Amino acid sequence: MKKIVFAAGVALLAAGCATLGRNFDSGITARIQDGVTTQADLRSMLGEPDRVGVDDGDVTWTYLYSKVGVFRKYQEEKDLYLRFDAAGKVKSYSFNSTFLADKARLAK
Repeated sequence: MKKIVFAAGVALLAAGCATLGRNFDSGITARIQDGVTTQADLRSMLGEPDRVGVDDGDVTWTYLYSKVGVFRKYQEEKDLYLRFDAAGKVKSYSFNSTFLADKARLAK
């Protein structure tokens, strides 16, 4: 087990970056409609959520992706937070990102 952990550490240092979560297409938000898009729709588009919870009685899902540079000391991240009604349809959502492409697209 120690050898596996050591090998993973060496691979991480060699790569120079670490990631958390699964990268997802930021443009997916254009396909999400309040009161229309379902949990099943989102599972087919994005897979299982990284985090689930409850917000004021409503089920919530979060998809997240974070990329950290070990040597260049940078961090980029994005998250999609979804809140569902009792029927399992999107009630509201928010998307946040520090990726330059997303910032340029959303700042328009």
